[in-house]
Amino acid sequence: MAKSPDPRRCKWPNDELMIAYHDEEWGVPVHDDRVLFEYLTLGGAQAGLSWNTILRKRENYRRAFDGFDPAVVAKYGERKVAKLLTDPGIVRNRLKIRSAIGNARAFLAVQEEFGSFDAYLWRFVGGEPKKNRRRRLSDIPAETREARALSKDLKQRGFRFVGPTICYAFMQSVGMVNDHTIDCFRYDEVS
Repeated sequence: MAKSPDPRRCKWPNDELMIAYHDEEWGVPVHDDRVLFEYLTLGGAQAGLSWNTILRKRENYRRAFDGFDPAVVAKYGERKVAKLLTDPGIVRNRLKIRSAIGNARAFLAVQEEFGSFDAYLWRFVGGEPKKNRRRRLSDIPAETREARALSKDLKQRGFRFVGPTICYAFMQSVGMVNDHTIDCFRYDEVS
C-alpha cells in the first residue's frame, strides 16, 4: 500500500507500533473467527491497561494461547492456567486468563448456534460497518448503544471482561465501526 511520507492520521497513535496498528489494522473489517477471538481475548486482557501494552505482548499471547484457536483454548485445564500465570510475556492475571478460557467455551457455543462467531457478531451493526464522522478524538465515545447491546448479550452467553467500553474498543478494532477521524487518510480506505 503506497502512502505519502507523512499522512494525516488520527491523533492517538503515539509510537511506531501504534502507528503500524492504526495504519494497517484498526478499523479494517474482520470476518475470520480466529482473528475475532484474538481481538476479543486481547481486549479483555487490556482492561485497566493501555492498548500499547497489549500490542507489545501480542506475539507472546499468540504463542501462549496456541494461536488463539478457541477449540484449543477451551480445553485448557488447571495445569495450563498455572503455566500461563508464570509467563512473563503476557498479563499474568488469574481472572483474565480464566476469562479467556471461559470465553473460548462460550465462543464455541456461539459458533455452534450461529454457524460462526462472525455471523453472530455482525448482526449488532446490521451486517456492515457503521461509518461515523468524527472530527476530533474527543468526539469518539467510550461506548455506544450497539456496544451496550453486544456487551449485554455476550454476558448472557457467559463471556467475561466484555463490558460496553471493551466491546466498543473491540468493535472499532475489528471494523464494525469506522472511528477514524474524517481527516485521517484511513477514513475512506477502510470504508
